[in-house]
Amino acid sequence: MSYIPAYNRLLDHSALEERAAVAYEHLSQCDLCGHECGVDRLTGERGVCQTSGRARISSYGPHHGEEDPLRGSRGSGTIFFTRCNLHCQYCQNHDISQTDQGEEVEPEELAAIMLELQGYGCHNINLVSPSHVVAPILGAIVIAAQAGLRIPIVYNTGGYDSIITLKLLEDVIDIYMPDMKYANPRTALHYSKIRNYPQINQAAVKEMHRQVGDLKINQEGLATRGLLIRHLVLPNNLAGTGQIVKFLVDEISPNTYVNLMNQYRPAFKANQYPKLKRKITPTEYMDAVLLANEAGLQRLDSR
Repeated sequence: MSYIPAYNRLLDHSALEERAAVAYEHLSQCDLCGHECGVDRLTGERGVCQTSGRARISSYGPHHGEEDPLRGSRGSGTIFFTRCNLHCQYCQNHDISQTDQGEEVEPEELAAIMLELQGYGCHNINLVSPSHVVAPILGAIVIAAQAGLRIPIVYNTGGYDSIITLKLLEDVIDIYMPDMKYANPRTALHYSKIRNYPQINQAAVKEMHRQVGDLKINQEGLATRGLLIRHLVLPNNLAGTGQIVKFLVDEISPNTYVNLMNQYRPAFKANQYPKLKRKITPTEYMDAVLLANEAGLQRLDSR
């Protein structure tokens, strides 16, 4: 039987259009991410994300650098949204996440991009930093699905997502790919300027897993549905890797697919923070892998 993405099933009885309408209503007192700023983005007020009611796109195209189950042979159809609801002081994409680079688009234009990426043969639509622009994304998915979009949608997020938003995305998103950045709230506040990150992040990951379960990979080696966690190992164990992998095994699933990333390098304002001024060492990374294995994680991507 051919694959049918979750959002196509919602489209059949108008639930997808209703979700988009509700998301836009939330913009008038915005609570669509973990900050819950309460600003009226529909009238031009700006909260932490510094974004209006429209999405702004930096770039898009087939991406061959993602995890194997996403990129396949034809790439992941990646859409990079400008701005972010996090302010990571070491962000390697700070030119996108911390500026207004890019073009504001209407939902119709965003939908056309999704269909274009499908036309290229991309295996999925990969929404990068989507948390602050969920409303226009949902509006675009309605239009794209009506026009024939039929590949999985990946929600590629920093992990500071509200339960309100995630419930709007239930049966819309096929693959959740959140970061789990920190185990310690003080560390998160210091290096990413966000409050209560572990609490909000862990609640979000639980909700994501409730919706989609463990990552499912088809016979072609491609992800079709489920949860994929990214965790960036930081110098001096700032990320709290041991606590994060223990949380995943104990409270989510030992079969959680985890990409344990080793590519940290000082970027953006990292040199202003003594503990972030260097790359991680091979020993630090191997220690992180050992912690994940000892915790009992069964699906560890540690390339």
